[in-house]
Amino acid sequence: MTTKMEVKKKFKIPHTYVILFSVILIMAILTYIIPAGEFDRVVDPHTDRTVVDPASFHEVDQNPTSFFGLFKSIPNGLKDAAGIVFFIFIVGGAFQIITGTGAIEAGIGRMALALKGAEILMIPLFIILFSIAGGTFGMAEEAIVFVPIGIALARALGYDAITGTAMITLGAACGFTSGFMNPFTVGVAQGIAEIPLFSGIAMRFAILAVMLIVTILYVMRYGNKVKKNPSLSIVAELEEKEKHKVIKLDKIPDMTIRHIFVLLTIVGGFACIIFGVFVYEWYITEIGSAFLAMGIIGGFLGGLGPSRIAQEFVTGAKSIVFGALVVGVARGILMVMQDGMILDSIINGLALMIQNLPKTISVLGMYVVQVVINFFIPSGSGQAATTMPIMTPLADLIGVTRQTAVMAYQFGDGFTNSIIPTSAALMGVLSVAKINYEKWVKFLWPLMLIWLVVGATFLIIANIINYGPF
Repeated sequence: MTTKMEVKKKFKIPHTYVILFSVILIMAILTYIIPAGEFDRVVDPHTDRTVVDPASFHEVDQNPTSFFGLFKSIPNGLKDAAGIVFFIFIVGGAFQIITGTGAIEAGIGRMALALKGAEILMIPLFIILFSIAGGTFGMAEEAIVFVPIGIALARALGYDAITGTAMITLGAACGFTSGFMNPFTVGVAQGIAEIPLFSGIAMRFAILAVMLIVTILYVMRYGNKVKKNPSLSIVAELEEKEKHKVIKLDKIPDMTIRHIFVLLTIVGGFACIIFGVFVYEWYITEIGSAFLAMGIIGGFLGGLGPSRIAQEFVTGAKSIVFGALVVGVARGILMVMQDGMILDSIINGLALMIQNLPKTISVLGMYVVQVVINFFIPSGSGQAATTMPIMTPLADLIGVTRQTAVMAYQFGDGFTNSIIPTSAALMGVLSVAKINYEKWVKFLWPLMLIWLVVGATFLIIANIINYGPF
């Protein structure tokens, strides 16, 4: 007789690396099946970006992935994603230095005490705050540095790592996907589509409001369930393993002058990062450098000597090796497709599928195509540069406004970034949070379905009202 334990083991989700390597293998097989092809790339005079020429698709010589090339895709992926991989190591190491001073425990403890009795307010406050960052400067990978603080605060208030991670990364995702003033997605796409920059913003604010409502309610529902019964946490094993790190509100350490200096260093460091992102267009290298400086300066101000700082850094970096390497392994999927010359073939095939469909179905078809392409090109600006030159004339052909085509792109690019394993930002967040990918999927998939339905609904509305200006 089969026991429940045996059934549970039988249906166990494969290891994250197994899932990713399986996808790489499938893509490698497809390089033997899908005809190789490519678009010519040209410089768009309106945006000065390199984009595809939609009328230039042509077949090229087949370049299937060899047996050895299959394994080369992983080191090549690590090389291609090196900036983000090392950024994750630096963030993990630097945050551990700051944690080693005791300032985080003292500061988060007092913040948690201030919220005691109104803990539930933390979730909407964080989600709304980070949605603003996602909707203005396109916060994605930048959210990684805030995750440890979110988790520490969530745990201090009786929640778990998923709650702490969700209120930051899903908040940023709401803003990023609604794209009310996101220059890296909507801004680029509108430029390529030759429509006024950030036009149609009223509709995007409505999208943001709906996304915030459903996301806040979803995360609050999960958080309350975990708070009432910690055994219901999807990451119960992780919480048991990390329970020694939970800040006990009845045993908060005294706030010393050194702690205050360290916390001021953190505030100053984040202020510099935000200023650098907005004014000097900082990205991974600059943000990682600022975080490293923050950790070292905070370590010295917190009373740690040079050797202790180095030791804490190594400890923090070691703790996220699994997740950091996942980013590079996932990038191997894209490496196989690019080297096998099938990426453009897939994009061209998907576009051809929808051009003869009825108007309303075509709009939803554009949405589905962008969702599929996002798995292969998770970069927002990269996907815009690749797909919008194709989708813009396609929208004109089928009688859909270009603004609606941009919306289909922003939804297709934005929603699934929070669940696809090829998203470097997601894998970076999960590595810092120490949450297994399969656990995250278990938590997120119902909300993802809700998001996708919300997107489809707004696209139908946009099509009905001829969302413009054109």
